[in-house]
Amino acid sequence: ANQACATGAGRKVPLSDQEGRLKRFEIAAGVDGFMVYDIDLVEPMQELFRQHTGGPNQLHVIPTGAVTATDLLTMPAGGVTLFGLKYNIAVGILFIEAWLKGEGHFYYRGQVEDSATAEISRSQVWQWIRHEVKLEDDNRTVSRSFVQHLAQEVEQELQGVQCASDSDENKLRTATKMFLELVQKRDFPEFITTYLNLDHTFLKSNQ
Repeated sequence: ANQACATGAGRKVPLSDQEGRLKRFEIAAGVDGFMVYDIDLVEPMQELFRQHTGGPNQLHVIPTGAVTATDLLTMPAGGVTLFGLKYNIAVGILFIEAWLKGEGHFYYRGQVEDSATAEISRSQVWQWIRHEVKLEDDNRTVSRSFVQHLAQEVEQELQGVQCASDSDENKLRTATKMFLELVQKRDFPEFITTYLNLDHTFLKSNQ
């Protein structure tokens, strides 16, 4: 049976030229709708969809090309970069900071990030530490001490753009500590949100 296919989230009003081009590309590929993070995006997204399709969905559009089991099981090429490691650390810290403020998503470097991307980010960092992965850039090993150093570096970089008060700085500092707890644990915490709800640091910071 045909199934409707939704694609990535629209971020902000108004749509940028780049995002408009991306959404038109997705429509051309046969997408049936979009997620949005801002209710004001519903109308422009619907209008964009109406302009480039002939109906309420595109179930009649069959993508070209075949996907095999080998395609799905083949590991992607490429290794870990310093940029990727720092980006994952920043996403993990900023998600926890947002959680401490009662928010479920945030914007970072033009991207919408939420619990899903935070789960990916912290999981990768945990795995890279555990398997002592080496960076493509300079062959340095991803270790606990290296991640601790980078997390402090990221925290300093974020303070200038995230913190307008002492309270903001405290939340960012707490988020950094909690992120490091998550990625350095011997046993992998199953879900970041469950861990945050049960962790004593989170409960204490919201008393």
